[in-house]
Amino acid sequence: MTNHVWNTPGNTAVITGGANGIGLATAKRFLSNGLSVLVADRDGEALALAVKQLSEIDAKGASYICSQCDVSSMEEVQQLKEQADKHLGEVSILMNNAGTGLPTKSPWEDLENWKKLIEINLWGVIHGCQAFLPDMLAAPEPSLVINTGSKQGITKPPGNYAYNMSKAGVLTYTESLAHAFRQIENCPVTAHLLVPGFTYTGMISRFLPEKPDAAWTPEQLVDFMLESLQRGDFYILCPDNDVTREIDEKRIQWNTDDIIKNRPALSRWHPDFEQAFEDFMKG
Repeated sequence: MTNHVWNTPGNTAVITGGANGIGLATAKRFLSNGLSVLVADRDGEALALAVKQLSEIDAKGASYICSQCDVSSMEEVQQLKEQADKHLGEVSILMNNAGTGLPTKSPWEDLENWKKLIEINLWGVIHGCQAFLPDMLAAPEPSLVINTGSKQGITKPPGNYAYNMSKAGVLTYTESLAHAFRQIENCPVTAHLLVPGFTYTGMISRFLPEKPDAAWTPEQLVDFMLESLQRGDFYILCPDNDVTREIDEKRIQWNTDDIIKNRPALSRWHPDFEQAFEDFMKG
C-alpha cells in the first residue's frame, strides 16, 4: 500500500467508536503501519479488550491510548483532544466513527431514544470536528477527517426513522465540510464520508451470533476505505458480499428520482410502485 502523507509512520490518528468493529479494525491497521492511535469509546469493557488486542500488534515504535469518551458530550470530546495534544501530538487523521442503533418506533414515539441516537450519531461527529479541526486546519501538514455515515442515511428505508435521520445529517454535515474546506486556499484538510455496506460489527453480532455470508468483515471494509482514500474519494460507498456497487447506485438513483418525478415519499416501499421498482432494478 502506497502511503499518503497523512498515512505516514509517526503520525497520529484519533478514532471514536474504536473499541470494536470498523473502528478497532482501522486502529489496528494504522498501528501496524506505524501510526500512533488514540482509540475512544464509551464502553469501558470493550476498551479493555481493545487494549489487549492492540498490545499484540508490532507497532513499529508507535504508541496507542485507549480512552473512555461519550461523544455526545462536547466536554468529554474536548478532554479527548487534550489527551491527544499531551500524549500523541498533532493529529493527522480524525475518524468520527462512534454510533449507535437504538430502537425507535413511529416518528412521534420514543422521544428519549430519538434524542440519544441523534446526540451520539450526529452530534458526536459535530463535536469531534469542532474540537479537532481548528488545530488540524492550522497545521502545515496534510490531514483528513473521516465521518462514518450509512446507506440508510441516503436511501432511508423504513424501520428506524431516527437512525436514518441521524445518518442523513452526517451526510449533509460532511458534504458541508468538504465544500467549506475548498473555500480555504491551500487547505491542508480533506473530508470523507465512509458509507459501509453490510459489515459484521459488534452492533450486528448482538443480533446475529455468526457472521452471515452476505456481510464483509471490518478488515475488508478497511482495505476498501484506504484504497478509496488514496484515490481521494469523498463518498466511500462500500459494497459487501451481497450488494454490488451497481445495486447501490440504482437504489440511490430511485430514491433521488422520487423528488424529480414527484413520486410519493419513499416510493420504493410504496405498494403502487413495487413493480416499477422491480423493473427498474432489472434494468
